Amino acid sequence: MVNPYFHKVQYYETDKMKITSHTNYIRFMEEARSDFLEQIGWAYDQFEKNQIISPVSKVTAEYKRTTTFPDVIKIETNVEKISKHRLTLRYLMTVDDQVVCKASSEHCFLNADGQIINLQKQVPAFYERLLELVADK
Repeated sequence: MVNPYFHKVQYYETDKMKITSHTNYIRFMEEARSDFLEQIGWAYDQFEKNQIISPVSKVTAEYKRTTTFPDVIKIETNVEKISKHRLTLRYLMTVDDQVVCKASSEHCFLNADGQIINLQKQVPAFYERLLELVADK
């Protein structure tokens, strides 16, 4: 089981209306994704040591409620879909059990030459771990 990530909204993350700027939720997703990968034993620096990078190829966000300083956002990260070449994660963000944002991010994995790699062949332990975590099996 993967534990949720918690982000406390900072004052500088809010706009003139004292509402968290929508652009920050993408950063919150990245924080949660980094934490998620660490928890499953595959931190980003582990990939970089093996000359693998993982760019984001798509992001979606559906904002349900506003957040403000100093709300604490609980972010649950789950594997939505995994293939040999792509990973899709979904994020459920809540404050006091109220949904504030539903989001997803899609990633590919590239080698040092910028070529998409086959996760199943080149990082089989990571691929298998992600398969174990796929939501809605």
